[in-house]
Amino acid sequence: MRVIDHVIAGAAGAGSSRRSDVFDPNSGAVQAQVTLGTAADLDRAIAAAQAAQPGWAATNPQRRARVMFRFKELVEANMEALAHMLSSEHGKVIADSKGDIQRGLEVIEFACGIPHALKGEYTQGAGPGIDVYSMRMPLGIGAGITPFNFPAMIPMWMFGVAIACGNAFILKPSERDPSVPVRLAELMLEAGAPAGILQVVQGDKEMVDAILDHPAIGAVSFVGSSDIAHYVYQRGVAAGKRVQAMGGAKNHGIVMPDADLDQVVADLSGAAFGSAGERCMALPVVVPVGDKTADALREKLIPAIEALRVGVSTDAEAQYGPVVNAAHKARVESWIQTGVDEGAELVIDGRGFQLQGHEQGFFIGPSLFDRVTPAMKSYQEEIFGPVLQIVRAPDFETALRLPSEHQYGNGVAIFTRNGHAAREFAARVNVGMVGINVPIPVPVAYHSFGGWKRSAFGDVNQHGMEGVRFWTKVKTVTQRWPDGAPDGSNAFVIPTMG
Repeated sequence: MRVIDHVIAGAAGAGSSRRSDVFDPNSGAVQAQVTLGTAADLDRAIAAAQAAQPGWAATNPQRRARVMFRFKELVEANMEALAHMLSSEHGKVIADSKGDIQRGLEVIEFACGIPHALKGEYTQGAGPGIDVYSMRMPLGIGAGITPFNFPAMIPMWMFGVAIACGNAFILKPSERDPSVPVRLAELMLEAGAPAGILQVVQGDKEMVDAILDHPAIGAVSFVGSSDIAHYVYQRGVAAGKRVQAMGGAKNHGIVMPDADLDQVVADLSGAAFGSAGERCMALPVVVPVGDKTADALREKLIPAIEALRVGVSTDAEAQYGPVVNAAHKARVESWIQTGVDEGAELVIDGRGFQLQGHEQGFFIGPSLFDRVTPAMKSYQEEIFGPVLQIVRAPDFETALRLPSEHQYGNGVAIFTRNGHAAREFAARVNVGMVGINVPIPVPVAYHSFGGWKRSAFGDVNQHGMEGVRFWTKVKTVTQRWPDGAPDGSNAFVIPTMG
């Protein structure tokens, strides 16, 4: 049985005998095992990071950028192999896996511009002969704890900016699909990063807690469920770390009466069901305004959803593949039953779906609910599967309140031809990322990603200039070069003191 180990100090190796199964979601079979590391393994990675980071920080930003350029080239050259590796462990179709990798590369492209992004502020003549300037300094060692649903994109969102800023980085990926992060670390070494600058430690909660408690780690970035995000934030901050912890979501799509319903249906087919709904920026709730809009949308949605092709990851014609494992399949199907028990109308039931020749795979057909209400638990919580819920709203104000009052505030979209309605919605909605006729409003890499409310804990978003701020600390220097006599007759005086 193949074993997936850590990458510590530039080499693969395991210090722990504990292991966890890695499944092929298409067949349900165990295809490998991953090492579950211990605090001792983390200590080895910390020692390697401490040895490498000072020299890396002293390397000028332009040379660090050249490593990022080379890493980008290597990932692009290995795109096909990386996508198949990703799909074989996650289950998403190859096109989605390539998109996963490409969205991560966009942050690497931003990191290639780090010499410009790290430029500080400068004031000449702040006082008599006094200049003041600021420098953005690396924190030292950062860590990332990443989820199973984007095993390439989210690690690159984190380590790309952190490493370009001069930090060493320790990545703890999901134990469900750990191979791609290992390969990315290998490619970073090949690109010219010193051993110890990007390391991978495999593990479960034991490793997470070790990262949160270790005094040598200055900052932690996390993406996962909201309950765990809150835990990570509280424990990390209590240990004196800087923490950004991105949680769950329940993104809404508001459909105004003037919206192009054909386009809405096409957008929802991808946004709600793509990647089997295993995305924190999926669009699992659609809110048509007015019953006339709701009835017309439902009529168009049903044949579109029934036409979706569910297939194995390598099926080029499939819209989506299996979910990640059997436990998650059972969880999603349990939420569907909860919706039924709560009184929602199950228009299309995806439970019991089997793919011929892959009957043991973790497949779920697309499901559609109508007449879901805000009081239902299935509406309040994140399902994270191929399930779309229709929540009818009588008017614009009600539609605006639904995402604004929900416990999650990651993303939201409005579909309309009315510029005033879109502008009003974007300004007033209590959600961190807004799309206007854009179903999945993930910002481009040179802007920043981050939700509100229980979708994010911490004050600084991911990537873009927010990422640079998170992975650096500011040092401000006040300087004066004396031109007076050696006896101090032209002594230095801070301007505000006299």
